[in-house]
Amino acid sequence: MTTAALGSAGTWTTAANAQAPASTAGKPVILVLGDSLSAEYGLKRGEGWVPLLEKRLAQQKIAATVVNASISGDTSSGGRARFPSLLAQHKPSLVVLELGANDALRGLPLADTESNLLQITKAAQAAGAKVLIVGIQVPPNYGADYTRRFEAVFSKVAGATRSALVPFLLKGVADAPNALSLFQADRIHPTAAAQPQLLDNVWPELRKLLPK
Repeated sequence: MTTAALGSAGTWTTAANAQAPASTAGKPVILVLGDSLSAEYGLKRGEGWVPLLEKRLAQQKIAATVVNASISGDTSSGGRARFPSLLAQHKPSLVVLELGANDALRGLPLADTESNLLQITKAAQAAGAKVLIVGIQVPPNYGADYTRRFEAVFSKVAGATRSALVPFLLKGVADAPNALSLFQADRIHPTAAAQPQLLDNVWPELRKLLPK
C-alpha cells in the first residue's frame, strides 16, 4: 500500500448527525456506525458509499432503511460511547461497523480497539441485530508487526462473535495501480469515483444478511 492508501478517517472532526429514517414502516433498519470513510468526508452529499447503498437497495427492490451514524474523526471508543443511544433510537436489524482507522492514526492500543469493537458487536447482537464488521488496513510504514496485528483485530472480533466480515474496505482502491488518482488531495480519503468500489466491497457480505 502507498501512503495514500492509509484509508484512515483522518484527524479532522466534522459535524455528522445520524440521519433518522423518514419512516421505517416495519422495514429492517441498517445502521452504519463509522468514521469519515462512511461519512462522505470531502464529498458532495449523496456521493458516498452509504448513500449509494440506499440507491442499490431501492434498485433491487430490497425493503430496508439506512441510517448513517458515521462521524468524521470518530474512534472505536467514540463509537462505543455513542452506540447505546443509537441502538435504542433506531433499533437496527443490521449494524455495519466501520471503525478503527483513527485508532491507528492516534497510536491507540490495539487491545483497546479490539475491546471496543467487541463490545459494540456484542451489544448489537444482544439487541437482536446482525453485525457486519468492515476492516481497514494501514500501510507498511507502520511496521510489519503493527500492520499485521492491526489487520487481525477485525477478523478476531468477527470470529469471536461469529459476525460477517469485510476484510478491507479499500480493496481495489488503495491497492489499485492508479491508487493516487482515487484519493482526495489529502491522500487519505477516497474520491467520489472510488465510492462505487467501496460499496462493491461491502455489498456481497451485507446482502447475505438481508431478507431474501
